[in-house]
Amino acid sequence: MVLIPGGGSGPHQPLLHYSWLAGRARGAEALHIEWPADRPSSRVPADSASFVVEQVARALDSIPVQRPVLVGKSLATYAAELAADRALPAVWHTPLLTDARCVAALRRATAPCLLVGGTADGWWDGALARTLTPHVLEVPGADHGMVLPGLPLARSAAVLGEVASAVEEFLDRQAWPA
Repeated sequence: MVLIPGGGSGPHQPLLHYSWLAGRARGAEALHIEWPADRPSSRVPADSASFVVEQVARALDSIPVQRPVLVGKSLATYAAELAADRALPAVWHTPLLTDARCVAALRRATAPCLLVGGTADGWWDGALARTLTPHVLEVPGADHGMVLPGLPLARSAAVLGEVASAVEEFLDRQAWPA
């Protein structure tokens, strides 16, 4: 399992952490990618895309696992190109579905992927997500952090549990079926 952070957080952000726990419970080892301090600004998509692909390709080439599951948040969706090229299953938390490059890579994918997003996230497009994969978790009202703004925090914690369950089901049925 390769954990790829978003632009504003590291690989131990809750969505990635719970995905890692799900993988670990199934015997997976994990490589946690961390962005260097000098990474390009995420405001320049072309620079960000090349940077993410280069960093993740280097990580994939360094591990002995033939078919790891990629798990990424937001900015990490640029690595969908590698998932498509290498036929790797993936979990994309809050993917950049308004970015044509990410969408094209997700369309090319032959291995299964799970897309997780919320209807209050400007990068999310639920209708598009459902054309890209049958494995979609869409949370009404959730923002780009999968938080339900303005509601008690326990509701957002419940969303995290819902996401964790979707990841476990995806790993069991699609990525690593028994």
